[in-house]
Amino acid sequence: MLFNAQSRMSTDCQGKSSWPELVGARGEAAAARIEEENPRVDAIVVVEGRDSVITDARCDRVWVWVNSNGVVVRRPAIG
Repeated sequence: MLFNAQSRMSTDCQGKSSWPELVGARGEAAAARIEEENPRVDAIVVVEGRDSVITDARCDRVWVWVNSNGVVVRRPAIG
């Protein structure tokens, strides 16, 4: 069920929706690039294991998950 919601989300949302190439990049730089490549979204940097997030699916938000060193550890994607 979650897979279907994510698949539908990526087709309903406009612009680039996934940034696998940013895994390993610095979080703040990744967020800036995401917002540059898709101005319809807000990229929000969150620290894995420390921060909590809302789990609703939205076309205007990208969570940028980083480790304690500020390095992106998950593929950023709309949702």
